[in-house]
Amino acid sequence: MKRYLLLLLIALPLFAGVKHLSLDHAIEIVKKDNLELKIARFNEQMKHYEAKAAKGYHYGKLDATVMGMRSNDAGNVFGFKLQSREATFGDFGADEFMNNFGACQGGDMQACNDMYNKPPSSLNYPEARNHYQTKISYMLPLYTGGKLTEYGNITKSMHRMSQYDTQKLLNEKIFQTKKAFYDISLVENYISNLSKIIHNIRRLESIVRTMKKEGYAQNIDILEVQARKAEAQSMYNQAKLNKDLAYQFLSFLLNREVSSIKKVNDMAPMPRVSTSELEANNIDIQKAKLGLQITQMAVNVEKSNFLPTVGAFAEYGSADDELWNEFTNKDAYTVGVQVKWNLFSGGTDAANLEKAKVNHLKVQDQVALAKSGIALKVKKLQTEILSESADVKSYKKQLRFAKKVYENYRARYKEGIVSISDVLIKQSKELEMLLKLLTVKNKRNTKIFELNSILNAGGNV
Repeated sequence: MKRYLLLLLIALPLFAGVKHLSLDHAIEIVKKDNLELKIARFNEQMKHYEAKAAKGYHYGKLDATVMGMRSNDAGNVFGFKLQSREATFGDFGADEFMNNFGACQGGDMQACNDMYNKPPSSLNYPEARNHYQTKISYMLPLYTGGKLTEYGNITKSMHRMSQYDTQKLLNEKIFQTKKAFYDISLVENYISNLSKIIHNIRRLESIVRTMKKEGYAQNIDILEVQARKAEAQSMYNQAKLNKDLAYQFLSFLLNREVSSIKKVNDMAPMPRVSTSELEANNIDIQKAKLGLQITQMAVNVEKSNFLPTVGAFAEYGSADDELWNEFTNKDAYTVGVQVKWNLFSGGTDAANLEKAKVNHLKVQDQVALAKSGIALKVKKLQTEILSESADVKSYKKQLRFAKKVYENYRARYKEGIVSISDVLIKQSKELEMLLKLLTVKNKRNTKIFELNSILNAGGNV
């Protein structure tokens, strides 16, 4: 029993969530453990190996072949003997020819006729023969008009493109992680303020009950206060549920359970924006530029169809009716060069070349569009952030004012100067300002994190 308790005590920390997690530590965990990023890195590796495979085509292909056959086909058997360097005149039926020749000399006219017209039996009806051939073949492309080189460059660029995709996904996950941290900090502040408001409503309820005992308030006043308390309590419960949901999303991003975080300032800092750095670091612009380079490579590939291809090959091997018998005595080699040049393709190559050129021109405009579009989006986000920063200042002042007004009306209610409805209206205004402040802070933070993601301030992968 003690052993089980000890194991349970050791295992408990393994099931407990991460506590007091800092934002920097969370980002490091996301970089290492986020499942989507792991999948993206696997895609990177596959593109890397595709690039290596394309590079390998430059070095040709070396094959080793071992064949074993048995045949009684006349052509095959004679070919086997030739490859084995064992063919003799007897294989042509020389013995039958010489016998007929001797008989012909003796005056046998039938033998004279058979010398040239009778098919020799040893040539046409040979015995079945085994044949084993071992050879090594090497084929090497010497010149392809630049096609292999451009294919290699394209696959290398596609690997780079996959790295950009991973970086963009990483920026998105960092954006989501920061947003989750700021959302949690924001909602915790909201919960704290709601707790104070609920506490104030309870105090107000206590005051109303006291005044009812003294005959200065009615049951409807108590019910009105209780209704407002229930409303505030509902907002409080909803805020706690939103906080739990934010923790669940953060745990999903980090691929591990998170129990608590170190709070951050609920107002994210505004990043510095530089046009030159934006063009140098923005992922979408970099992908568009790389895409332009790839289209130029595609044009070069189509141009190579108008050029000849030159290849070399070499073959070395040996053959016999026994496997690897007298290998060096019966070996043979073949070397050669082939030049192939397409002279006419019905205009297909020319059309494909023009299509590649048009695509290159299209992507040039897409690069310009990406630059102007991203710059416009950044300007828009900056304007919205500045506007919402001003709203935050305004709502903070309005919230402070609403609190003071509520406190003033609560004191005036004690003196019987205002009704409970007036007090609750002012208290509703405080709740309204608190909710507006929370909403505008959340919008502002979201836009700042989006701007950081666009700027890609961490640089390229």
